[in-house]
Amino acid sequence: MSTAIMIIGESGTGKSTSLRNLNPADVLLIQAVRKPLPFRSSEWKPANKQNPDGSVIHSDTSSTIIQMMQRTKKSIIITDDFQYILANAFMRRSAETGFQKFTDIAKDAWEILMAASGQSPEKRIYILAHSTTDESGKTKAKTIGKLLDEKITIEGLLTIVLRTAVINGQYLFLTQNNGSDTTKSPIGMFDSEHIPNDLAEVDKAIVEFYGIAATA
Repeated sequence: MSTAIMIIGESGTGKSTSLRNLNPADVLLIQAVRKPLPFRSSEWKPANKQNPDGSVIHSDTSSTIIQMMQRTKKSIIITDDFQYILANAFMRRSAETGFQKFTDIAKDAWEILMAASGQSPEKRIYILAHSTTDESGKTKAKTIGKLLDEKITIEGLLTIVLRTAVINGQYLFLTQNNGSDTTKSPIGMFDSEHIPNDLAEVDKAIVEFYGIAATA
C-alpha cells in the first residue's frame, strides 16, 4: 500500500513551489496543464522515449495517470493539479446534456485516488489541488460542483491532507484541522500546526513516521 497525500490551496499560495527542494531524480511530476515550474528547474527534464528517466510528463486522462503511477520506478509521484484533471474532462464534454458526465468524472477521480493508495509500499503520491470555500465557510478541495461532491468526498479517502497558507509573508503548510477545513495528519507526524511549504521536508517526515524503506 502506497501513501497518498493531498495538498490543497488557492492559486499562488505555494503548492507547486513546494517541489523546489525535491531531487527530480526521485520524482515523476504529472502535469495536467503544461506550464513552467515556479522555481529554477533546469534539472527537471521531460520524461519521454529519448529520456525515460525524466521527471516531468503531461496528461490529464485518468487511465494514463494511473498507468504512469504503476509503471514508474520513482518513489515520489506528484499530480499537479487534481482540479484541472476534473475540469478538463468536464470541458471536453461540456456540450453533453444530462448527468452522466458527472458520474463518469466522479468515477475517474475515485479511480485516481484508489490507485494513489494502491501502489507499492515505498511510493508516496502527492495530489496537488485547488481549494474552495463554501457558503458556510468550509474550505475543501475544489472539484467541479455539487453533483460530484455528492458522489465522492475526496479528502475522506486520504489520511494526510495539508493546506497552504501565507502568514506574515511566509508560505506555509497547515497540518491540523481548524474546524472549518479538511486539513488533517496523523498525531505526531509533524512538530507544528504550521510548517514550511517544503515538500522535501514533508516527504522526509512521512518516510520517517511510517518507516518506509528506500528502494534498492
